[in-house]
Amino acid sequence: MIEEQGRVVAVEQGAVWVETQRKSTCSSCTVSAGCGHGVLDKLGASGRRGYVRALCDLQLSVGDAVVIGVREELLVRGSLLVYLLPLLGLFGAALLAEQLALSEPWVILSAFSGLFVAGAAVRWHSSRAADDPALQPVVMRALLAGSAATF
Repeated sequence: MIEEQGRVVAVEQGAVWVETQRKSTCSSCTVSAGCGHGVLDKLGASGRRGYVRALCDLQLSVGDAVVIGVREELLVRGSLLVYLLPLLGLFGAALLAEQLALSEPWVILSAFSGLFVAGAAVRWHSSRAADDPALQPVVMRALLAGSAATF
């Protein structure tokens, strides 16, 4: 389970909205000066706050510090879906157009069409799976007032 600390900002029936601090590991990296993430970290972009809806069966109130969790396999499956499927669509459509002996502009147009169709399929799948409780982050535990991180 991948865990992240946050603070409850809103309470719903069976769920809470949690504010988390986006962190970067750029301060510990030796090449942060030559990296895009290092530049964004210095500009303060990594310090933005994220809001996550997490399922919860605890009695929480706004301002409570909590630990939310997501199963590792969900993160891996989601990453493959979001990154790999559009690339497969792009290359698959380009290879198909190439096999059909189309001219280069048509191959390029086919590649972008494959990327667009695969991206639309990812969006459609994501909208269908958005309300599935098995795919949602969950509140693992509430933190004591003394052990809460500052946000």
